[in-house]
Amino acid sequence: MSDFHDDYVEGDINTIDDEDDATERAATATSVLSYIAEAMADDPSAVTVDVDERQGKVILSLRVGPGDMGRIIGRRGRTAQAIRVLVGAAGARDGVTTSVDIVD
Repeated sequence: MSDFHDDYVEGDINTIDDEDDATERAATATSVLSYIAEAMADDPSAVTVDVDERQGKVILSLRVGPGDMGRIIGRRGRTAQAIRVLVGAAGARDGVTTSVDIVD
């Protein structure tokens, strides 16, 4: 019979950092989202992508400059929907389900 403390080492800090794990799991999706947003933006330096994981799904939060928000969303949200489809396909390649939130 094994004890779950068998692998414990004195001084070992056992923490779970979900954000790093989510970032590693969705590396392709994050790269695709960053590339597309920076290519479309007038101010690529203002583009940031935050990665979070909720309920087994990787949430990518995209922030762009105020002048680029309309360009990223597009007419009736068509550009935003196209970005979500592309990032979803990239996430599927990594084996994760992704969601893109465009944050102002």
